[in-house]
Amino acid sequence: MIAYYAGRPTEIDSFQIEKLTHIIFSFCHLKGNRLNVNNARDTLTIQNMVALKRRNPDLKVMLSLGGWGGCATCSDVFSEKKNRKEFAKSVRELSEYFKTDGIDLDWEYPVIQGYPGHKFSANDKEHFTALVRQLRKTLGKHQVITFAAGGFLSYLKDAIDWKPVMKKVDIVNLMTYDLVSGFSTTTGHHTPLYSTQQQSHSVDLAIHYLDSLGVPRNKMVIGAAFYGRMWGNVEAINNGLYQSGQFKRGIAYRNFPAALSPDSGYVYFRDTIANAPYIYHPSRKEFVTYEDVQSIVAKTRYANDNGLRGIMFWQLAEDTYENGLLEAIDRVVKSFGIKK
Repeated sequence: MIAYYAGRPTEIDSFQIEKLTHIIFSFCHLKGNRLNVNNARDTLTIQNMVALKRRNPDLKVMLSLGGWGGCATCSDVFSEKKNRKEFAKSVRELSEYFKTDGIDLDWEYPVIQGYPGHKFSANDKEHFTALVRQLRKTLGKHQVITFAAGGFLSYLKDAIDWKPVMKKVDIVNLMTYDLVSGFSTTTGHHTPLYSTQQQSHSVDLAIHYLDSLGVPRNKMVIGAAFYGRMWGNVEAINNGLYQSGQFKRGIAYRNFPAALSPDSGYVYFRDTIANAPYIYHPSRKEFVTYEDVQSIVAKTRYANDNGLRGIMFWQLAEDTYENGLLEAIDRVVKSFGIKK
């Protein structure tokens, strides 16, 4: 049960940290060749996260590099052995300073185009492999090494040399969300459990593809979204699903009651094949794809039934303090007698 966290420094105390196994600070960035904490606010957030171990002694607190738009120089920096060594040394130094437990690599993306304008190269694949090898050598066997992987096929097929990478990392965090991104001019499910006739990308597709490569299931963690994505100018055909539109914004799960109230005209639907909910507003022509308690429960059961390592989500600060999506995951875990 892995949470990314990008919220306020003091807000972290309000969440049910006892239900987590890992929490990942989002994000650190590169300063030259070194992992860098950007400012005093981020430093305070990390310190407060580490302090949560008083409430949950088994909690692993990790730093993450990158994020969407946060890895502009990764392709260049990690192309050189000396740079990779300096980066790994800086990770060790920060881990010792903050008393954190590991590093998460959120490079979006090696080899394929990610954030507009960021460099990518075919050589990124071998450089990413060399990077995780250097990190393991520098950090030793007790620090946790994870990476965030795109949940779509072009990433899964082209970006990573899976066999050598998975030998060195503890977990791959599959970003099985944003599978319909903000660049899309057609609506769809952004975090479906199963594929449909109209949309192939899904959690299940990613897992089966990695299975075909021999990636160990006990190192796979599937991703859930604590937010929705809204499109506008969507016609009422099929209640807005798989229709043309323009992406408008993301909406945190905690803001759904105020932003997407049925009293305001939003109508809630469910795709029973994808196991995914969606929302449509007929007069405003707005479509929203999102995660709810039912879809979160289904994903958690899927992870258990298929022998996966667990479930992660972006991001904790978008949940409610009580009776939210984290609590729904925890109820399923307890019902199966799973030990976190």
